[in-house]
Amino acid sequence: MPPQRRFRALTYLVLAAVVTLLFFTSQARHARTPDTRSLHDFYSRTVTAMDKDHAAAAKPPAQKIIADHDVDADGDIDEDDNIMAELMAARLRQAEQKAKDNAKAKGPNKPELPAEVVGVGSSASGQSRTAPKAKDAEPAPAETEEDHAAEEALNTILKTAPIIIFSKSYCPYSKRAKGILLDKYVIEPPPFVVELDQHPLGPKIQEKLGDMTGRKTVPNVMVYGKSIGGGDDIAALDNERALADKITSLTGARVEVSLRFSQSAQKAG
Repeated sequence: MPPQRRFRALTYLVLAAVVTLLFFTSQARHARTPDTRSLHDFYSRTVTAMDKDHAAAAKPPAQKIIADHDVDADGDIDEDDNIMAELMAARLRQAEQKAKDNAKAKGPNKPELPAEVVGVGSSASGQSRTAPKAKDAEPAPAETEEDHAAEEALNTILKTAPIIIFSKSYCPYSKRAKGILLDKYVIEPPPFVVELDQHPLGPKIQEKLGDMTGRKTVPNVMVYGKSIGGGDDIAALDNERALADKITSLTGARVEVSLRFSQSAQKAG
């Protein structure tokens, strides 16, 4: 059987040549494109992943423990299990609320509800929700003896005559008003003149007169306690031939007013 042995030997040689060729071809391929992943690294990563899967599968879910209330896993649900379950539920609620707060803080600002905004202007957070307290009113200054005396003097003066001319002796506007009322007209009873610069309580009387009438300057012509104006006002009424009518309307028949130099000596009006 020499031919069969030679055939087998030739076959072995061919197989050896093919294996050798494949070996060298593989080495040349690895030399051109080297693989950075080694067999040892692949094995290590595979084992690590399998260990994590086994650990996750072996760990019981937290929700199941809470649902079963057997927290200490002793096969019996007792008071300790209930307390631990409540604590774990509270921690879960706190974690959920914290997550919501963080999300709200990172999210865009939302406008406040109309019911939560109380009288705000351009910004909902620029004002307080409570109405500001009114400042305490400052107490009125105590009345002095001079104030009291000036008030009594003013009341006495106003009762002296129906028409009072509050004046100052050096004031040109006062002189003009007095010239019209005392020289151009005949008034019965005659007006009473008070020179405030010569009266001992003149400044205080003028101050109270200003509070009463709103006119703080002189002259100030009063008819039965009502001011009809100063020097310009009296001159305007005279120019319009309305001064006598103005006085008569406030005094009625108790005061007579006529022009001093009228041709017929009749009453003005």
